[in-house]
Amino acid sequence: MSLLVVGLSHRSAPVSVLERAALSADAQVKLLQDTLAAEPATEGAVLATCNRIELYADVDKFHAGVAELSTLLAQHSGVGLEELTPHLYVHYEDRAVHHLFAVACGLDSMVVGEGQILGQIKDALATAQELHTAGRLLNDLFQQALRVGKRAHSETGIDRAGQSLVTFGLEQLSAGRAVEAWAKGKKALVIGAGSMSSLAAATLARAGVAEIVIANRTHDRAERLAEILSGGDDTDVLARAVPMDAVPAELTRADIAVSCTGATGLVLSADSVAAAVEGRTGSPVAVRDETPAGPDGQLAPTSIGTDDGCPLDLSAVQGATGFSVMGEAAVAGMDAATLEQHAVWVDKGTGTDERRDNRGTLDADAELITALAATASTVGRIPERRRPEPVARVPRPAPVLALLDLAMPRDIDAAVQRLLGVRLVDIESLAEASADAPMAADVDQVRRIVSDEVAAFGAAQRAAHITPTVVALRAMAADVVANEIARLDGRLPDLDDKQRGEIGQTVRRVVDKLLHAPTVRVKQLAAEPGGAGYADALRTLFDLDPETVAAVSRAENNTENAKNRGRA
Repeated sequence: MSLLVVGLSHRSAPVSVLERAALSADAQVKLLQDTLAAEPATEGAVLATCNRIELYADVDKFHAGVAELSTLLAQHSGVGLEELTPHLYVHYEDRAVHHLFAVACGLDSMVVGEGQILGQIKDALATAQELHTAGRLLNDLFQQALRVGKRAHSETGIDRAGQSLVTFGLEQLSAGRAVEAWAKGKKALVIGAGSMSSLAAATLARAGVAEIVIANRTHDRAERLAEILSGGDDTDVLARAVPMDAVPAELTRADIAVSCTGATGLVLSADSVAAAVEGRTGSPVAVRDETPAGPDGQLAPTSIGTDDGCPLDLSAVQGATGFSVMGEAAVAGMDAATLEQHAVWVDKGTGTDERRDNRGTLDADAELITALAATASTVGRIPERRRPEPVARVPRPAPVLALLDLAMPRDIDAAVQRLLGVRLVDIESLAEASADAPMAADVDQVRRIVSDEVAAFGAAQRAAHITPTVVALRAMAADVVANEIARLDGRLPDLDDKQRGEIGQTVRRVVDKLLHAPTVRVKQLAAEPGGAGYADALRTLFDLDPETVAAVSRAENNTENAKNRGRA
């Protein structure tokens, strides 16, 4: 087994890179075809979701495989290799198996424990099987990944560790309120009718929205989804389908809009969203001040206090508006010895050019520090000084339009975040929010399951690797028995059928008994780590024809692939 995976995900690359590297369905097909045409790869599969792009392959050379797969990803994603390379990760053999199993369990998802990835892995396998790019290794790997993912969800509470991306996104939009209470009675617009959009529509229906409008480029699919939602037994939502050109008008009526399409460009621009809000409120949309603010409403701290040579860590007082960071606030609470070091640093005029230009301020600060140092020498420490009251925040209107963008590349212009009255949650903000999400205790149990399954898969693959050699050995023994029986017939032609049959059965039993213990034992040994060499040893000891072994292996692969295509 020489399994290799090269990819990038929300953990290794910023959303802007993932967005540009997204692969369409046609691009995935072409990538798979080119992967098999490349010399190092004999099998290939692509797992492409909104959060990851991964290329799996069975390669005969590690370094050549990494170089080739990285180049192919760059070519088909449209992102230059030099730009893409820093964001790529590589897993090989057991580490590659561990990675896919962890992905299947939701451990590597943006929202830990989400189960939608299982459907995406199933789709990736089906595509590889349809294109005949998945051989025995990748068929076994992806089938096992699906079983591991289902086991994790059935045997543990991993579902409690996180929700689907849709549910998590709606929780972010509701800003702390229960989604059901926040969504109840609202009107929702869902753009797209694929799996993610359908999940969003169903989630909104269960949350209690009054109306759902489905817009899709293929109107029939939108109508089918609307019929399913309207006919659901667990909801009484009013659902209807509209063409894509009706989106601007429907956006004016909507309280919530969810978009997840395969479009390569923006579906909702900032201007179209502004127009919708204006149509809803009847007044022009104001734009937020772009000056970044801290959590207490004050201006974001500057980088001052990080200059080389400064003996004090001034980061703790950066937000102390109204104090000079070179003066009183910087030394509050400091001991006398450190205070004297700081005074020397200030007196030398070191620091940024800006500080050198403000020499008068430096002199004033130095005088203040000298006075404070005298106080410190008497009382030991400078008492803490109370900081000024924080600047009050400017009140902002409550959002009248909540937008959830689940597409990659994005469907909604990120500039809408500056529009007052609009709240946007997209893949990037979800990634930031989920980074602080609590991990459930069940995650540790899932990790143990993954580790056990990786070991079992590796043992099975190593044991399977020696099977063609064992089959070839038994075939050779059967040929030896047949030749000897034929020779016996020539030397003892007077034997009747019963005698000939008894002799033949006896010889075969002897050969089987001689081969049984070593073939069973060699399979056990081959399943252990480092057991790959037993197949070579067996071929050498019994002088087996390598082509015979290869023919057996090809026949088994063809049979297994046919079974796997049937399962898919």
